[in-house]
Amino acid sequence: MHRACRKLLLATALLLSSIVCASADDSAVIDRWYSALLIADRSELSELLADDVRMKLDDIGVVQDKQEFLASIDEWQGAVAGATIRHRIEKSEHGETTVLACYDFPENDTLMRETFTVVGGRITASTQTAIAQDCSAY
Repeated sequence: MHRACRKLLLATALLLSSIVCASADDSAVIDRWYSALLIADRSELSELLADDVRMKLDDIGVVQDKQEFLASIDEWQGAVAGATIRHRIEKSEHGETTVLACYDFPENDTLMRETFTVVGGRITASTQTAIAQDCSAY
């Protein structure tokens, strides 16, 4: 009886440990994402995105694959010049991480809620939704 309880406790501890490690890894990927996004680092962004990624921009009704997203980086580079991006993780569960992100551009700022699915250290899906025209709620 005691042996079975020990095995169950050990299995539970190992499972919780793997969940915590996966969450920490996802957090590191997301930190890298925002750092690369801020400087429009096409190479780093490409490395972070899975080949079959789907990037959904809710506000404008656009879904981009990896190539389409990377093709938009030249335009983004001009828009992000002089900007800052602050982000914090709101929750991470069931393989999805939800982030509150403030895009503080020189002329305006926008508060976004972004959801990422990370598998094997790469982003496989991202949904971005504007929630405010300023970052006062950040």
